[in-house]
Amino acid sequence: MHFTAEHWANKAERPDEILRDEQGITALANAAFASDPNMVDLATYASELANAAVTNIILSMSKPYKAELYYRDGGKLDAADYDRYEASLNLAALPDTVVIQFGMVLRRADMRTWPTEDVVFVSQETFDLDRFQENGLFPADVVAVLHESADGQWYFVQSFNYSAWVRKDDIAIGPRSEILDYKDSARFLVVTGSKVTTNFNPHAATISELQLDMGIRMPLADLENVAHNVDGQNSSSSYAVRLPVSDENGELEFRTALIARSQDVWPGYLPFTRRNVVEQAFKFLGERYGWGHSYNARDCTGLVAEVYKTFGIHLPRNSEQQGNSPIGESVQFTAETSEEEKLSAVVSADVGDLLYSTGHVMLYLGTVDDMPYVIHDLSGFGWACEDGEVQEAVQNGVSVTPLLPLLSSRDTTYFEEIYAIKKIR
Repeated sequence: MHFTAEHWANKAERPDEILRDEQGITALANAAFASDPNMVDLATYASELANAAVTNIILSMSKPYKAELYYRDGGKLDAADYDRYEASLNLAALPDTVVIQFGMVLRRADMRTWPTEDVVFVSQETFDLDRFQENGLFPADVVAVLHESADGQWYFVQSFNYSAWVRKDDIAIGPRSEILDYKDSARFLVVTGSKVTTNFNPHAATISELQLDMGIRMPLADLENVAHNVDGQNSSSSYAVRLPVSDENGELEFRTALIARSQDVWPGYLPFTRRNVVEQAFKFLGERYGWGHSYNARDCTGLVAEVYKTFGIHLPRNSEQQGNSPIGESVQFTAETSEEEKLSAVVSADVGDLLYSTGHVMLYLGTVDDMPYVIHDLSGFGWACEDGEVQEAVQNGVSVTPLLPLLSSRDTTYFEEIYAIKKIR
């Protein structure tokens, strides 16, 4: 029962009420980009930036970690390692004025602290948390390209909510106007499943069985121009979409791909209802936790962001940024807020509201026998038992859990660290 979306959606007072219509979501998006410093409207991004500005953007990301880090073999990062990483930034090659290029993401790609695939950890016990892994990008995402690494294999890019290093071969450079037109296409398809794939295509390997994650938006192709024949398959039982590809020079082109109608996709954005919020979250149930979108998965904020993208709502990348964002309506707690006041606010929340604790976000589901429950993507520590003992338990995935006994560390529960409840409506 606890593991079905229907059970929790039906706890909402009006689960099928439209929380915002299309115009309301557009207004929310415009307000978010105008008011949240962590959100970047790429349509208005500068065509040129001064050397100092680009240098500051890169160095705000690419800097030594605040704690000691270790490689897989147990070796500790030292000053020589950081010197090597800093040299790879290629900052001396930046011109006085940097001309900004625009590109599109071709396949799921990692965003990295430094232009390297080196994997590092705070300790061997936290090997699932690669501290050079920052975020993920997805096919058809738009980025501004600011710089290239010393080895010519990486781009430093700005997405709508994050900037970091991405493998160069995952990006195709193209005309800004053409890319923005693609992004704003009036007829589009949205991925509403956790993951779907394009149809097999024997003539175009780059778009054959291409993985597409929840929230990806792609323009629908004009079927009159493809004559219902896409690389030898009739398109009548599939959706025909335009996807970015790269030519032999790394330049952007578009090619029509098919996605079977049996796949979990939706023409346009999903209706923004509490039922749909819960149902979208439950499509990730059981997926392994992926720090910064590693492990071909996602983390707590990635889950929430992907769910809300299916309604056309974009959120900041990190939990602290989301929790303190002006997007939506927030109830903020302070050190003076009592546990009774906090619990009263939590159980009064609507199904689908977001609960923010230190470094984490949870989607509220409702109560069972006065116990609040959440669905979230967590690494987790374990449970606080009634006798005061601690039961250690690995989570490391998207789970439905009771809120109150769940430990974020040996001495602290997620509930104790909740500092905000956010209602997006």
